[in-house]
Amino acid sequence: MGMVPKKELSLFDSICIIVGIIIGAGIYEITPTVASCMGGWMGILGIWLVGGLLALTGAICYAELATAYPNEGGDYVYQTRAYGSLVGYLFGWSQLAIIRPGDIALMAFVFARYAVTLYAPYENMLPVYASLAVIILTLINILGVKQGKWTQNLLTVLKSIGILGIVAAGFLAPTQQIAPAESSGITLDGFKLALILVLFAFGGWNEMAYVAAEVKQPRYNIVRSLVIGTIVVIGLYMLINGSFLHALGQAGMSSSKAIAVDTFAAVAPGIAGKAISIIVCISALGAVNGLIFTGSRISYALGSEHRSFRFLGKWSERFGTPVMSLIIQGLISLAILFIAGSFIDTILYSAPVVWLFFLGTGIAVFVLRRKEPQIDRPYRISGFPLTALIFCAACVFMFYSSFTYALDMKPIGLIIVVCVVVAGILVYWLTENGSKLRP
Repeated sequence: MGMVPKKELSLFDSICIIVGIIIGAGIYEITPTVASCMGGWMGILGIWLVGGLLALTGAICYAELATAYPNEGGDYVYQTRAYGSLVGYLFGWSQLAIIRPGDIALMAFVFARYAVTLYAPYENMLPVYASLAVIILTLINILGVKQGKWTQNLLTVLKSIGILGIVAAGFLAPTQQIAPAESSGITLDGFKLALILVLFAFGGWNEMAYVAAEVKQPRYNIVRSLVIGTIVVIGLYMLINGSFLHALGQAGMSSSKAIAVDTFAAVAPGIAGKAISIIVCISALGAVNGLIFTGSRISYALGSEHRSFRFLGKWSERFGTPVMSLIIQGLISLAILFIAGSFIDTILYSAPVVWLFFLGTGIAVFVLRRKEPQIDRPYRISGFPLTALIFCAACVFMFYSSFTYALDMKPIGLIIVVCVVVAGILVYWLTENGSKLRP
């Protein structure tokens, strides 16, 4: 099988991966909708805190599993051990075929949408910028783990500085801009939509699990990076929402079409549009790079055990990276960019499948404690079993909410994802016959 992953990720590298993937452009896109759903300032800040704490319960659950099984692949490893080969295979298959390339394509499109506002020498530059983001960042990650992690660290530090700049602008805004909060009733549907969006904005807190085999001192640093990374994002999200409220008030937040621009314009109206476009471009690129880095490790884990994807399960001796996994992931991402086009939003409706697998991992904590009690667990979940039960309950709620929302809004997205999963089952039985390669 050639080389195996080396332990090259420090605690800081690991935190940058988590923070960099979580903070894409979602915080700028969804905040007005969340504000309109949650009435006054207490409801707005409350829902972001609740979402952050739920993400933290998930991070704590993953911390136990990732330190007990510090291998590449994360959920693929846990679900294979808990439920058998087919379930782990379907996780890896769905991530490789649509979910991860779809996420990469979506973030690349967000980058391109803001990049064209900064510089567009020709018409229809959107697919060009999106494709270049995927190609260049994939090549950087092929060239070596150091190149990939340094790129991630730089983009994460820059985007954090950008967010703090927006926060400063919001709190420096003249006090007369603050609109009185008009507290309206919070409906159940409004709360559900707000929580779906907030948890979408927190997506990525589990990403360290996919690269666990590359983390230095994994017994300690996996837990630290998962928890610290998630807490850093909670802090940044609370600060930025507080600054939006200070600058615009609840009514201004709810009605804003470009909330970060409006907030920044309170102190620097001349450069607000350009400044925010640069910050969002950096945020989106950081998410794309992180998704490419960690996603390729899922495909590598799948290929290291299943003969139909054996070509993905090789670690390059020359570059020290899973080259074929990175190439195939990049090509599928580009295909989605060009084929999906205006249908790119259907990728968002893979959320029910994502939350179903999250639930499977939450339950795997209980299953594996009973099934493999002899495994050394350097970290055991704080507040067990309540913490794990809260996470599982959140997964059930999110699965149901995202499923019903997708069914009402874009059933085509659900149909595509279901077809991909069914195709995965067929490929498994045609090529695997229930057997696996020895890792």
